[in-house]
Order: sequence, then C-alpha cells, then structure tokens
Amino acid sequence: MARVEVLLPQWGMGMSEGTIVEWLKSIGDRVEEDEPLAEVESEKVEETLESPAAGILTEILVQAGENVEVRTLVAIIETD
Repeated sequence: MARVEVLLPQWGMGMSEGTIVEWLKSIGDRVEEDEPLAEVESEKVEETLESPAAGILTEILVQAGENVEVRTLVAIIETD
C-alpha cells in the first residue's frame, strides 16, 4: 500500500488559502480517483476538492472550518 498525500490545490492565480467547509467522505471510506472529498471556500467561491487517487481515506488532517494555505497537506489516502 502506498500513501497518497491530498494537498489543498491552488485553483486561481490569486488564491493563497482556503477553508474546508465540509468533508464529503469520512475516515475509512473507499474513494475513487477524481471523486469529491471536500468542499473548500476560497475568496468567496466554493470549489470541490477531488481525490488524487483511488483507495481508503485513512487520515483527515484539517477539520471543517479550518483555514489553511495552498499546498497544505489536508488528508492521506492509502492505495491498494
């Protein structure tokens, strides 16, 4: 099994941070690549954070309501 880091992406040139509004998946859930993981608000716009790989969501490192910088590690997925 490999660990895949889920980072907060930069959706726009001016984006420097974002707030996790809601996690759509829970620890232990199976996720597919490109499946929505969380809703993120940045600069008054909501975006969907998608899974970078298929596997099991094993860790959520940033809780809903927390504001973090772009490229911050927010979750870990264990691949098969």
